[in-house]
Order: sequence, then structure tokens, then C-alpha cells
Amino acid sequence: MKKTQFFFVLALLLLSFNSIQAQYGYGGGGYGGYGGYGMGRNSMSQMSQPDSKPKEIPVEVTVGKIMEKLKPELNLDELQSIAIANVYTDIIKSQTAIIKDEKLSQQQKSDEIKILFEVNERKINEYLNDQQKVKFKALKETQGDNKKEKRKNQRKKNKKLL
Repeated sequence: MKKTQFFFVLALLLLSFNSIQAQYGYGGGGYGGYGGYGMGRNSMSQMSQPDSKPKEIPVEVTVGKIMEKLKPELNLDELQSIAIANVYTDIIKSQTAIIKDEKLSQQQKSDEIKILFEVNERKINEYLNDQQKVKFKALKETQGDNKKEKRKNQRKKNKKLL
């Protein structure tokens, strides 16, 4: 009787020991569990997340935001708004294609985009009257100044953090 009790207790201990070890990745070859080679907490959380790439904003949304700003500033009529929106749609699509082109170096991409913006400005000026051209030029200059100010402020903040 004592032998059967002894074997029963021994079997119970061995089975409980195996299940305890399996929780920490030691059972089943030691490949799964916390800190193992398999699926731990971090692996599961990474699997549930889709690609971490930011979603691309549709061209129409970007053009809409640009036109919301330009239309009242330049007093554009509907025909001008449509024509200029089409120009911006083309330039954004071309710019995206240039950025995604892996054959070009960073300098070549920069040069291509600068040329693209110059052509864009000429096309937009074709649709504007003289008064609107002056306003458009002033608007572009103030945007450039605002970008420079933002960059300077960002650099100052970064230096303070370091």
C-alpha cells in the first residue's frame, strides 16, 4: 500500500513540476515562453500590430487643404480653383513618384523636386491675374519665412533637451 502511495505522490510531483517548467518555456524543448525563442509576451504584441508604416494621406485631401488656404487668400474663382487644384494634384503625384524612385540619389531627388516646384509655380501663375500673382508671391515668401522660423525654434528646443 505504501508503495502505491509513494508512486502516486511521485507521479503527481513529476507532472506538476513539468507543467510549472512549461509555463516559463522550459517544457517542450525550451523554445517557447518568456525570453525563449518562440512566442513570448513581446512577440504576441508585435504580431497583433499591423505594419508601423504611416498611412499615406490621399492626394485629394492634401490638395483640398492647400486650396482651402489659397482660395480666400487669392480670391480665386471656381475655374481658377479647379485648374490650380489639378496642377497641385499633378505635382504631388510627381513628387511622390520621385521620392519613391530608388534609382535616384538623394541629391538627384532634391534637384528633381526643385525643378518640379519651379514648373508648378509657372503653371499656377498662368491661371492668375496680375493682382493675384503679387499676392501668391507674397504668400509663398511668408510660408518660407514661417518654415525657417519653425526650424530655428525646433533646433533651439532640441539643444535645450540635450
